[in-house]
Order: sequence, then C-alpha cells, then structure tokens
Amino acid sequence: MARSSAPRRARSRGEIEALPSGSLRVTVYAGQDPLTKHRHRLREVVPAGPTAATEAEKTLRRLLVQVDEECNPRTSASVEQLLDRHFELVEVEPGTLATYRTLARRHIVPLIGKQKVGALRAAVFDSFYAELRRCRVHCDRRPYVQHRTDRLHECDLRCRPHTCRGLSRSTVRQIHVILSGALKRAVRWRWLSTNPIEFAEAPQQPPANPRPPSAEEAARILNEAWSDPDWAVLVWLTMVTGFRRGELCALRWHDLDVAGGVLAVERSIAQLNAKTWEKDTKTHQHRRIALDPETIVLLTSHRQRCMDRAATFGVELPADGFMFSPDVDGSTHLKPSTVSRRYTRLAARLGIKTTIHKLRHYSATELISGGVDVRTVAGRLGHGGGGTTTLRVYAAWVSEADQRVSAGLLDRLPQRPTAEPGTADAAERTGRHPYQRVAADLRAQIARGDLAAGSPLPSRKELAETYDVAVGTAHRAVVLLEE
Repeated sequence: MARSSAPRRARSRGEIEALPSGSLRVTVYAGQDPLTKHRHRLREVVPAGPTAATEAEKTLRRLLVQVDEECNPRTSASVEQLLDRHFELVEVEPGTLATYRTLARRHIVPLIGKQKVGALRAAVFDSFYAELRRCRVHCDRRPYVQHRTDRLHECDLRCRPHTCRGLSRSTVRQIHVILSGALKRAVRWRWLSTNPIEFAEAPQQPPANPRPPSAEEAARILNEAWSDPDWAVLVWLTMVTGFRRGELCALRWHDLDVAGGVLAVERSIAQLNAKTWEKDTKTHQHRRIALDPETIVLLTSHRQRCMDRAATFGVELPADGFMFSPDVDGSTHLKPSTVSRRYTRLAARLGIKTTIHKLRHYSATELISGGVDVRTVAGRLGHGGGGTTTLRVYAAWVSEADQRVSAGLLDRLPQRPTAEPGTADAAERTGRHPYQRVAADLRAQIARGDLAAGSPLPSRKELAETYDVAVGTAHRAVVLLEE
C-alpha cells in the first residue's frame, strides 16, 4: 500500500502529521522504553477544524515540556506487564505470592490487564472496584447457566442460573494493595511521574467481626477431643495460648521448658497446596509464652505417651522431635491443613460452625475479659503495633465481661429493701457458665461443712469427672472460687 503523501512539519524531537481525515497527529519522541527497549513516542490527535494547526502547535509544545520535565509516562507497558515484573521482584512469602498471582489472573488481568500504565486514571480504578463488587466472575449481565465444571458432564442441582455475587471487601482491599505496590514500583523506576491510584477512592478496610466459640462450645469441643489424648492436648494448647496452626505444627520438644513453665515459639510451618516448609513466624517475632501448671502437666503427660509409644517400636524420641507428629519418633510435623480439617470435622459433629483460627479469638477474648492488659495479650498472640491489631480484630465483645462491669456497679448501689431468702444462692447455682455452677456448688459444700475449712479441694481431674465437665472448666471453677 502506498504511503500517504500528506505534509509533515518536523521538529528535532517531534512532528505534526496531517491525516487523510483532515485531523493532525502530533508525535513526540520520549526516549527508549525501559521494558521493550523500543523507541517510546507520545501521540495525540487534534480533530480537524479551522484552528487545528494552532491547537496542534500547542499540543506539540505541551508534550515537549512533559518530556523535558519528565512528567510523561516513560513506557508503553501494560498493567499485565507491570504486574509480571512486580511479582518477580516483590519480597513476600511464597503462599502470599501465590495468592497475589491468583487474584491478578482472575480479576486484574481480565479487566484492566491490557490498559497502558500511563493511561491509568482515578476513574479507571473507581470503575474497576465497582465491577469487583458487582460480580466476582465478571459476567456481561446476560443470564446463563453456571455449570459445576467445565468438563463434559450431566447437569444436576449444582448447575444453576448464574447469580451475581461481588467479591468481599477484604478481597477488594487486597487487590488494591497489589496494584498500589506495583504502581509504587513503577514510580520508583520512573515509568510514571505520579502514582494514579493515590487519586482513586481506596476500598474501605472491612470491619473486624471475630466470632470466638462461647465457653460452653469450647468445653464441648474439648470434651469431644479427649477421645484422642494427643489431639486433645493440641486443642487445649491452642485455647490457652492462641498459637497459629503453623506455629503449633512447628513446635519441638526442646521448645518446652518444664522447670520454667515456658514454651518458646520461634518458627512456623507454611503450606502451599501439598508442599510444606519450615519458616519464620508470621511477624518474625520469637516469643516465650508462660504456661499454667495444668498445661505443663498435660504436656508432660503427652511427652511421656510419645516416649512410651516410641519405645514400643524400639526407637528413641529425640529432643528436637516435633511435639505433634504423625510419626512415633517425631521426625515429621503435622500439616496445617490437616489440623484445620480435623478440627472442622470435630466441630461439625457437635453442630458448631467454627474454625481452629477462632480459638485465637477465644484466647484473646478470655484474656482481655479477665483483665489482662492488651500489650500482654498482643505479646502472647505474636502481634505487633502495641496491641492495635489485638483490639481491632481479636477482642470480641463478650457478655461475661459486661456482666462483671454491671456487677461492679451493683456493689456501689444501696441494697434493696427486701430480698427473698435463698434468692442469691439460687441465682448463683443457675450461673450462665458451667464453671460458675461448679464454683457455686463447691462454695455451698464449704458453707455446709461438707468440705472442711483448710482442707485441700479435689483435684481438677476429679472435679471434672464429678461434674461431667472438661478439666479446663474445673480449673476455671477453682480460680473463681478462690477469687
């Protein structure tokens, strides 16, 4: 095809070219593209009209000033190309990187992946986030049947008409974080003069809504777990310490200091699909957690069981063996996903909808409602920021703490004129929690003389068997009785 013979007015770094339609195309050389290594040019088209030549000259001068002041996009790279480079260099955990790549592949690339980085504006991001909140599969709004699989199959109840459901606020926020990090890198590389995402309306941080199991649910879960003592110790330890599942799986016997009553947390087990590896803790903090006497007894018994089991098979339990292991010699660790699935199945048998991570919520809530300061709770859970995360995410509102506040207020009010005999005792015996009822019954036995003053109480294990409660519930009852 013959090239157009339309006139051109060339400058040293730019030119104005007349198009067959009468419009004028302004082109300015802006250096070498750092990504493609090709010549990078800025182009704008001025519509035809009586003032087109004047407007073209203005456009040419404006583009030249942008190049001189480095205010222009330095590359023609797309968002997809930027993300590929960003993921090659970003320093995050492998599991986090896998999540970033998945979100980019499913949501970012299909919608704005072909968009030029230099053409991104706040309006683009606002529309992009609105689409994410509208439909997670980014349908074209036309009705269709959403099949359960892409392979050839016979449709059943799982194949149903598509209903748009947007991504959660936390997922949209995470996608915003991915794009923000990639564009900040583009600014540092001087691909862009400014970060366009800073002018967009960032998705709001979703409100924290922790839902720890109640005291009754925790007792039922622990009682059900005691059918397997090794598994019960793991569940108990999660309740009293709030460890993450990866930290539990990484515990070794030399991390336990029985004499000092301390358990060290220095590593974690990470998992990506079937692959697992040992790594640093999530916040890269090594912490030493003080344990109560009952937990020390349980861990000591657990270790003796492991040693006896190893001796049965003619092997020795090493000091660096894993505390919770599928092997008799403790040579391998449990997989975090295995722990989660087993706990979920246990809770499902009891009709409780929860996860093992909610036990972190339970531990934090019980400690805070028990009067422990937030910084101490944050230290036990391995949180940074001086307890901000602990309060925002894990300190669920509990009616027990509210009851204590109301009881403290009641103590400062004048007594009622009259009261029915035995009313207080009856109310105490019908306490909200099992440990309250156990404590009330023990107090009544002491008042009647069934338990002589100064004589030792039955052991926690005996109390648990007598009242058909968990050992932890019996322990809490004794603590309440002492208070």
